[in-house]
Amino acid sequence: MGERKPTRREVFLQLMEQVIPWDLLLKAIEPYYPKAGPQGGRPAYPIKMMLRIYFLQNWYGYADLSMQEALYENEVLRRFAKVRIERIADATSLLHFRHLLERYGLCSKLFEWMKTHLDSKGLWLKEGSRVDAMIIHAPTSTKNRNRQRDPEMHATRKGKQMYFGMKAHIGVDTASGLVHHVLGTAAHVSDVTVATTLRPTKITYRTASVLELISHSKLRSLYCRSSCQYRGFE
Repeated sequence: MGERKPTRREVFLQLMEQVIPWDLLLKAIEPYYPKAGPQGGRPAYPIKMMLRIYFLQNWYGYADLSMQEALYENEVLRRFAKVRIERIADATSLLHFRHLLERYGLCSKLFEWMKTHLDSKGLWLKEGSRVDAMIIHAPTSTKNRNRQRDPEMHATRKGKQMYFGMKAHIGVDTASGLVHHVLGTAAHVSDVTVATTLRPTKITYRTASVLELISHSKLRSLYCRSSCQYRGFE
């Protein structure tokens, strides 16, 4: 048997492992993180694990209890969070960690620290931009004056369905809902090939933690496959 192909979730988490400045973020949060008192008691969960789980919750929309259960069930999530199954944080601890970040204003600071780091690497971090595409149908009949289909249109497959027409590639600012780019191509043109036109050679994030658009050159340098939208894949 050949080697198993990584799932989209594994590819996404591998990419996040590389682009997020973990050491920088941990160093910034550590002064606020509780430590065991002189009276002893249960030691706090490792801050590295808690931060990684916090990102997982943002990427996949897990509530605290759902996140706890998912970590028990999914080895891929445990591997990313660097947690053993017997040491998984409970839902209450996840809630307290999120409240700690909110109390000291660290949620917004996480974004700024990541932006500074990625800027220094030649990458660009931005809130609120999403790229998508829609197929616009065109007549397939050749019963017309020229007895041919529109030469600018093309056939494409989506799932098991065939379509003929053009494709509108659209860039939308998620904060305002305003469309900032629209590009029309034949329907068979891949979203990825025009992504850099909609947001040239940039990496765009929907939030401080969600990668949505990345150029071919950056993906090649990170040894990851291309995608127009990298979100928290199942």
